[in-house]
Amino acid sequence: MKQVNPLLKLGLEMGPLLVFFLVNNLHGLFFGTGAFMVAIVIALALSYGITRAVPVIPLVTAVFVLIFGGLTLLLADEVFIKMKPTIVNLLFGAILLVGLLNGRLFIRILLGTAFQLSERGWQILTRAWIIYFIFLAALNEAVWRNFSTDTWVSFKVFGVLPITLIFSFALLPVIMRHSNEANETKSADLHES
Repeated sequence: MKQVNPLLKLGLEMGPLLVFFLVNNLHGLFFGTGAFMVAIVIALALSYGITRAVPVIPLVTAVFVLIFGGLTLLLADEVFIKMKPTIVNLLFGAILLVGLLNGRLFIRILLGTAFQLSERGWQILTRAWIIYFIFLAALNEAVWRNFSTDTWVSFKVFGVLPITLIFSFALLPVIMRHSNEANETKSADLHES
């Protein structure tokens, strides 16, 4: 799979959300939802065109956007699109938890090319992301149930990314510590050979 420039990757992931935000502000949630659905399909197609592969997390997110966006438009009920982030985050958390309980660290599959960590490091990272996904689901529920639709859309577009970046940066000491452990183990194995 061809590597994508990080800024282009961010654009492909954030682009549909920005379209959602802009069209929602101009024409309301239902038009915003339709535009979001179209934009996410275009972003996936562009991603595939560039890399010749479809990234797993954006694909799962797109499927849920299409299902819940479709229900929102079909039933003229905004609750479905508002519940989508809750369900997606709980699904990602559940997948990681089931993997952890069965000795399969799925996060290593997603991030294994970016980091080389000790087994303990991958376990800590997996637990942290499980908790984070549950936190995001609860936060989404709190925002959409207690604030206006426009506030929820703004939170979804401009709140989740900074929170995720802060969370990711907070994990850097864990990554550094367990990356060093993994390198020390490899080094010790080479010296013993």
